[in-house]
Amino acid sequence: MRFGFKTAPQNTTWEAMLAVWRAADDIDLFESGWTFDHFYPIFSDPTGPCLEGWVTLTALAQATNRLRLGTLVTGNIYRHPAVLANMAATLDIVSGGRLELGLGAGWNVEECAAYGIELPPLKERFDRFDEACEIILSLLANETTDYDGKHYRLTAARCEPKPVQRPHPPLCIGGMGEKRTLRTVARLAQHWNLPGGGPATFKQKRDVLAAHCADVGRDPAEITTSVHIRLPESGDVGPLVEEAAAYADAGLDLGIVYLPPPHRPEVLEPVAQALRPLAG
Repeated sequence: MRFGFKTAPQNTTWEAMLAVWRAADDIDLFESGWTFDHFYPIFSDPTGPCLEGWVTLTALAQATNRLRLGTLVTGNIYRHPAVLANMAATLDIVSGGRLELGLGAGWNVEECAAYGIELPPLKERFDRFDEACEIILSLLANETTDYDGKHYRLTAARCEPKPVQRPHPPLCIGGMGEKRTLRTVARLAQHWNLPGGGPATFKQKRDVLAAHCADVGRDPAEITTSVHIRLPESGDVGPLVEEAAAYADAGLDLGIVYLPPPHRPEVLEPVAQALRPLAG
């Protein structure tokens, strides 16, 4: 199993996140670092601080040399897909080809209500998401894109300059919906992230993904699988290693260690030492 880490930019400071990423860049166990795409803290006090994910990620790209990096995951409802495609191409360029393009349909009712952002019903949200994924990948790969969908229309649209990674940075889709999300993963993604649920849920959802891959004629081995594994707020690595080992036994490719705020670089080395026996 391989490992990354995630610093949700909530209830923390820029200085703390920066210190963690700089330290992780020197620890070879961690292949990737991730932020999230929210404007309010989630699952905590919504009045707390929350840095914007893509701006933060761009700054972290300039502060690191080796780590692959991404937003796990970007909410499609927040940005027009053509705007996001241009953001992704630019970040891939300024990071020297290290972007992992994380995308999701979006879900946060609280943020949307506060900002007046439309949060469509679930079916429409996923219809929009499917169109957005197709548009973004086309803009990143092709000279021009024409698209006549139900929700988005593009005419001879360009995205220049192109990203370093060709035809596009790896697309990571997050979620566990069996009928829509996993079908889109099978069609378009190079990486699937399961937010959580345990090894039994992971294996069950992976079987569903494999069935969708068979339907579209794709080898599921082409798709990296990842899951969040959480470091307790106490910093005790025991439960983390236990959870990671269970996922390793289940055949997971990438464990993304969710580091709790406030972020502290000194937790990284003990975590890395504890997880090294599982790495391979």
